[in-house]
Amino acid sequence: MDLPVLSHVAPTASSGGGAAGGCGTAPDALAHLPDHIRARVQDHPCYSEKAHHYFARMHVAVAPACNIQCNYCNRKYDCTNESRPGVVSELLTPEQAVRKALAVAASIPQMTVLGIAGPGDPLANPERTFETFRQLSAKAPDIKLCVSTNGLNLPHYADEITRHNIDHVTITINCLDPKIGAKIYPWIFWNNRRIRGEAAAAILIRQQQKGLEMLTARGVLVKVNSVLIPGVNDEHLKEVSKVVKARGAFLHNVMPLIAEAEHGSYYGIMAQRSPTAAELQALQDECAGDMAMMRHCRQCRADAVGMLGEDRGAEFTLDKLDALNVDYESAMSRRKEVRSAIIEQLESKREMRGLLATNELANGIRDSEESARLSSMPTPSSRSRSILMAVASTGHNLINQHFGHAREFLVYEVSNAGARFIGHRKTDLYCSGNGQCGDEDGGVSAETTLERTIAALEGCEVVLCSKIGYEPWSRLEQAGIQPNGEHAMEEIEAALCSVYGEMEVAGKRAGKSADNPASAAKAA
Repeated sequence: MDLPVLSHVAPTASSGGGAAGGCGTAPDALAHLPDHIRARVQDHPCYSEKAHHYFARMHVAVAPACNIQCNYCNRKYDCTNESRPGVVSELLTPEQAVRKALAVAASIPQMTVLGIAGPGDPLANPERTFETFRQLSAKAPDIKLCVSTNGLNLPHYADEITRHNIDHVTITINCLDPKIGAKIYPWIFWNNRRIRGEAAAAILIRQQQKGLEMLTARGVLVKVNSVLIPGVNDEHLKEVSKVVKARGAFLHNVMPLIAEAEHGSYYGIMAQRSPTAAELQALQDECAGDMAMMRHCRQCRADAVGMLGEDRGAEFTLDKLDALNVDYESAMSRRKEVRSAIIEQLESKREMRGLLATNELANGIRDSEESARLSSMPTPSSRSRSILMAVASTGHNLINQHFGHAREFLVYEVSNAGARFIGHRKTDLYCSGNGQCGDEDGGVSAETTLERTIAALEGCEVVLCSKIGYEPWSRLEQAGIQPNGEHAMEEIEAALCSVYGEMEVAGKRAGKSADNPASAAKAA
């Protein structure tokens, strides 16, 4: 049986990969959890930052109705180029959803999780939601089941959730104050009538908190999502984080408002701005003092399929399922073995990274060519300074994507303490897909896209990718961002630490040159 190839173990500091320095893998955000809980999330890509590099998820769109209105939401269909909650291409019946889930599970053995997240609210469509879970549990009991909800009906269905063995639930909680809630939710539909304003927000908040407590008391793992809305709930979310932790949530996902006018939401039409990357990171860091933070969320479509950051849903539309010709019995028996192999390899990698993290900074003498290359790199002003680095990756925790093919960049904060993932920056595709990138095809759109990409990388000092063309390389350097294509197919965190170590070496040499120019010139 062919198993997924994850990657080789990264080079040590003394190898050709450069100086690894004291930098190592930052602590796992879920390291504080008891072993029995960590075991439940180790292969859950939406809950574990490490798992999302190796395991896939899928959402099935069986829940069209919603019982609240959010100012940031517009549920519309057939918009395959958008990646945001509420967007789907096909609404499914429970039977169609299970058929699709089995096809995905057979074709993508790394798919470990099936969730229902819309396009409306799953608990406003209880019959369709729970029938889907019932049928799938009978046919594919190894798949974890998840549900995402606004929480309005959650207390009513808490027991039903546990009966269906759904042990992962996400609740979107944007506020605790009805005055703030009234700015986010125009209305809710409660007890067969529409309620507006602060009264509506108060009911929703009460139900969310009650449902959270009921689930955690029943042993269900609860993640809380919060949408960061500048000027509305940005400061308030710090209190939200403290309260949901006290009530039993184990993970908090603060995600940015998506409010482009073309999406047709109220906030989009009213030009409510989204937070900057720096604002999002700052708030996540402040909340992290009280709560484990999720930073790898992609705000997926309600019919997303595949690894986080990719969407293979177009491969599994209803009209294509018959053509797949899958041997389901053989494929299903293979799934457990594939997942076990991945977990075994991940454990081996964790042990190896722990050993590599003990290495001291490599200060060996480089030849003149290496010295010249290092001297052109941005340098840390001191060993304590952290640096933002961006990575182009298609998954598997590898630097394995061409700069021009990236629709997003993973951003890490790298320092002597380790490489800490802090989020992703979305961008448009720079290359046309036929081998033509940037100015090579003479398109104005390519120039505009490159400008937007560089703007999206604001604050980053280095970008690592498998390959990059001359034009974007030059433009990145002009913007103060150093391109790096020397770590293709290496593990992300080890490569980041290697680059950081090289920058430290260059920084030390720059300091020696300032102290003794003659000596520095002789060494060169």
